Amino acid sequence: DVQLQASGGGLVQAGGSLRLSCATSGFSFDDYCLGWFRQAPEKEREGVSYIDNYDGDTYYSDSVKGRFTMSSDNANNTVYLQMNSLKTEDMAVYYCAAGPAGPTKKCSDNDWVYYYWGQGTQVTVSS
Repeated sequence: DVQLQASGGGLVQAGGSLRLSCATSGFSFDDYCLGWFRQAPEKEREGVSYIDNYDGDTYYSDSVKGRFTMSSDNANNTVYLQMNSLKTEDMAVYYCAAGPAGPTKKCSDNDWVYYYWGQGTQVTVSS
């Protein structure tokens, strides 16, 4: 049974930091893309970051590059998203997701690549 459990969201002032966690189970973590997406009210879901655990590739959207860092703890099947210098425009529900990776399966910030999704964690940034 595949599970992705996102946590770590909360309320923070602009300029502050949060670290999101996504604990996973039920699939071959080392052969999967792990991604973070976010969705703000009345906006489309946006790919924020991903790690390709198969080849180590990482990606950050332009809106978070230089402020967010994604990491993968392969021993504990958990990924993290360290979010620094938070802005009000970062406020959203953040979701972690997993999809198969490999020599012919490239990770992407497109959500259709990801088969499994966590339940989301709310990030609120006050000005």
